[in-house]
Amino acid sequence: MTSESARSAPAHAAIEVDSRARFEILGAILLALFLGALDQTIVGPVLPKISTQLKGADFYTWVVTAYLVTSTAAIPVYGKLSDYFGRKPMLLIGIVLFLIGSVLSGLSQTMWQLILFRGIQGLGAGALFPISLAVIGDLFTPAERGKYQGLFGAVFGVAFLVGPFLGGVLTDNLSWNWIFFVNVPVGLFSLYLIGRLLPMVHPADAHFTLDFLGVATFIGAIVPVLVALTLAENGNWLDPYVLGWFAVGFVFLAVFIFVEAKARDPMIPLDLFRNRTFAVSAIATFFAVFGFSVLIIFLPLWFQIVQGASTTASGYLLLPFLFGLIFSSIVAGQLVSRTGRYKSLLSIALALMVVGLALFSNLRADTPNPVLWFWMLLTGLGVGPTMAIFTLIVQNDVPFHRLGTATSDLTLFRQIGTSVGLTVAFTLFRNNLTWGLIHDSVVGAGAPSKAVPVTAPAGFDPGALTSVGGPAGNMFASVPAQLRDVYTAGFHQAFSIAIANSVWIGVAAAVLSFVAILALKEKPLRTTFHAEQAARAGLQIAPRGPAAGGFAPSGPAAGVAE
Repeated sequence: MTSESARSAPAHAAIEVDSRARFEILGAILLALFLGALDQTIVGPVLPKISTQLKGADFYTWVVTAYLVTSTAAIPVYGKLSDYFGRKPMLLIGIVLFLIGSVLSGLSQTMWQLILFRGIQGLGAGALFPISLAVIGDLFTPAERGKYQGLFGAVFGVAFLVGPFLGGVLTDNLSWNWIFFVNVPVGLFSLYLIGRLLPMVHPADAHFTLDFLGVATFIGAIVPVLVALTLAENGNWLDPYVLGWFAVGFVFLAVFIFVEAKARDPMIPLDLFRNRTFAVSAIATFFAVFGFSVLIIFLPLWFQIVQGASTTASGYLLLPFLFGLIFSSIVAGQLVSRTGRYKSLLSIALALMVVGLALFSNLRADTPNPVLWFWMLLTGLGVGPTMAIFTLIVQNDVPFHRLGTATSDLTLFRQIGTSVGLTVAFTLFRNNLTWGLIHDSVVGAGAPSKAVPVTAPAGFDPGALTSVGGPAGNMFASVPAQLRDVYTAGFHQAFSIAIANSVWIGVAAAVLSFVAILALKEKPLRTTFHAEQAARAGLQIAPRGPAAGGFAPSGPAAGVAE
């Protein structure tokens, strides 16, 4: 079927509901997605205050790691289960677990309680992103999905804007506990809408057995690697403790691959990677999020430390980037739906990302904000299409019975890419921000060379210099008052140059993502899921209507789509 004829054919989604119910479900799904995205942006800026009040500053990073580990480990499990037991129960379970974890996190009295309850939150969050995307795959044909999956990028952009502001307001006027309690009304409303509106699609005759050995070895691989990345971000990649965690993770990864190759019904089917579209999309997604994660982590720090902006203000200074991301995400979805073309669009987007990130290698302490706005807008325009198109083309190319599995596995690559990108970027930054760079920058700012020590003062720690609140001022406390401004200006310049040099790792990752999509083979977007083919594949065709399901996969052999 040609691209043109495919677009003109009658559209039939896997779940047939009336138009009003379909868009109500879409709203509920976007709300669930917003719930998870908001949690990521609202908690981070407030964590320093939480760790201080709970007297657990030494375990600060584990609040983030616990959430990251459980959510990442849960992603492929939810995806696999959703292909057998339906999206609805998996999404409802995820939201309930997320809300339980939110309430318990808000009630935490110690740091270790918060770490434990954030882990429970993560178990729920692991369902929110991949299952929400899979539900869109059920509700709309591939030719329609682009119009709506572009909204997912917009949801992340809005959450990024609202999160820091809402977290600051709640913490300043009530208490930090409310940044977790605020999830409850949003989550309950989403739970009600999804429970009432989303059809229950279930297997007609599934003989499902959970791949327990695959789940166990996957957890054994992912947990040590994520722990090692956390330790490396705050320490040394060559630390034997870090290397030990990595070694354990990679051993379990080898065992996991062996187990999945032999499993009758594997949690992550390895033959998915023989599908060119999925393999290319997974690689390109990994490197794309790796690339722009570098920017997202450093720009707020630069605004806060170099320009002296508040945590909330630093979020709003990213508006040009977010505007570009939201705009291009929505427009790209519309273009793909109308034209059926996506490879050239992805190529242009990733080229813009490469150029935008490369421009940040010119960052200096005195770089004007309008120049930064242009750089951010350009980068955001490049990032937006990657938020939706990769999911769209993977769902278009895999059989229906694997839609949930493929979507969740792609989400897994996205999440791991973010974690690796942040860790590598911070490591590179620490290596760049040497005392030699600070010395040269301070002298270049006008300080007498003999007044600046050639060797670093005792206790010099480049990693600590990313803390907001005057680390440079503390380091220069013994500097004569008349030279303190010069020292601070020199430090800001060194800080900016270190970020600029670190951005090159993001540029390299974006280039690799661009190179990966050259191997992508563009295929027409499907417009239908034929009933007669579904019946031959063993699918049950449920009655249509607001409360009805659509096609229910009957197992690994089910799902023939066109």
